[in-house]
Amino acid sequence: MSEAAAMARDFSGKNVVVTGAGGGLGRALALRFAATGARVGLLDRDQAGLAGTAAALSAAGAVFVSAACDVSREDECRSAMAKVRQAIGDIDLLVNNAGITHRSAFATTRPEVIRSVMAVNFFGALHCTHAVLEDLVARRGMVIAISSVAGFAPLIARTGYAASKHALHGFFDSLRSEVEPLGVKVLLVCPSFIQTGIEKNALAGDGRAAEHPQAIVGRRALPEMMAQRILRAASRERRLLLPDRVSRLSWWVSRLAPRLFERLMIRRLGAEMRGGR
Repeated sequence: MSEAAAMARDFSGKNVVVTGAGGGLGRALALRFAATGARVGLLDRDQAGLAGTAAALSAAGAVFVSAACDVSREDECRSAMAKVRQAIGDIDLLVNNAGITHRSAFATTRPEVIRSVMAVNFFGALHCTHAVLEDLVARRGMVIAISSVAGFAPLIARTGYAASKHALHGFFDSLRSEVEPLGVKVLLVCPSFIQTGIEKNALAGDGRAAEHPQAIVGRRALPEMMAQRILRAASRERRLLLPDRVSRLSWWVSRLAPRLFERLMIRRLGAEMRGGR
């Protein structure tokens, strides 16, 4: 079967909303979907970042609308989606990309830091999805959740981040069982490390910016390459995307040999335990 024949969904002329669109993967996704002929709604609380993405889309001749939105606030999500509908129409695809993280051992992490991570990563996706669900059902649309390897495997010094991503899997896998019979597709994306701003803005255990260096496995993927892989998976109506070598290895090792995975993960990333406040 050719690649063209394998594509089940065409986004040309569709209305796509991307959260966390002010930079990094969100900006790359907005540009990638716009290049297919989609109209794009941009959501982010970073207004300067939104302006940068808007300038890039304008230069590309794309049709778009931007809305400042803190996804942790349900009222702002509903207002932003209403603005998008008014400008470009009902929504065919929602990409829940907005996210934050922390890098700190649980023992030195204030509970409010974990609540902040959950508020954006989990409840932000919940708020946005609930706000557009009627559109998605009516238009037999799709929702994409940008998760992580931390959504299915342990990650040292990121208990709150891992909790938020595990919650995404429970929520969206369960939601799929409700909406797929209605024609709505759900895709979970689980990358390892990407060159985005999320780590530059990582929180330490006391809620201030983390200052210690981040430990990673493998090389950081470029946002543009990751956006292309996500678009391809969405076009094929995939349910799960493990977009890089580290994510695929992590998936299988964490399932077939969980103790081995934990030892390897601690060996490579354990330095994070010595950072933070």
